[in-house]
Amino acid sequence: MSRGFTSQMARNIFYGGTLFFVLLFAALIFDSEQRIPKRSNAGELTPAVVRGKHIWETRNCIGCHTLLGEGAYFAPELGNVYKRRGPDFIKAWIKSQPTGAPGRRQMPNFQLNDQQLDDLVEFLRWTNGIDNEKWPPNIEG
Repeated sequence: MSRGFTSQMARNIFYGGTLFFVLLFAALIFDSEQRIPKRSNAGELTPAVVRGKHIWETRNCIGCHTLLGEGAYFAPELGNVYKRRGPDFIKAWIKSQPTGAPGRRQMPNFQLNDQQLDDLVEFLRWTNGIDNEKWPPNIEG
């Protein structure tokens, strides 16, 4: 004789499901904790990279650009700009802004000195070395 779905069965499903998902969540945390140090590029942090990140933050670059998929979409993704353009191009581009080209979005001139430019380029070089699983999906960001 079938009694249908009982409260005991519901309780068992609830506790069993809860235990399953808690164990799954713990396994995912453990897996992430194992992978992140290998992918983070933290071993390459230098004082110049830290100074470059400070420049990136104080000039609010992320207000226009994306970096590794995070930020605004007003200007290009810069996670791979070091590989795409190289350090000399990056410095020259930042120094020459705004270009005054009609109809184009213009980056402000932040009046960065050579040391600040070097530090910012070092930060962009460092971000280029992070294993981001091939993000952005195309080379031009």
